[in-house]
Amino acid sequence: MKMYVGNLARDISEDELRKEFAAFGAVESVTLIKDKFTGTAKGFGFVEMGVQAEAQAAVAGLNDKELKGRKIVVNEARPMADRKSNDRGHGGKGGGGNRSKY
Repeated sequence: MKMYVGNLARDISEDELRKEFAAFGAVESVTLIKDKFTGTAKGFGFVEMGVQAEAQAAVAGLNDKELKGRKIVVNEARPMADRKSNDRGHGGKGGGGNRSKY
């Protein structure tokens, strides 16, 4: 199961995050999302665990836990399409500007 982990301290390492999740079972992968231009952490990432029950235990045990001075958010990762609350069939993009009825 792939999990979203948010509100992370900018200086957390993948190893530190792996250690937190490893307390609940085997961690398959840890990915911290970084700005592609500056390389600085964006404050969120993804952790993948192979056993569903272990991953669910990690969500229950780590969501809202304080880590490096910040309460982290942990939940099951969802595809991007599922997260768009404002999508009206056009990719969530705004319409063209300066349209007039007349």
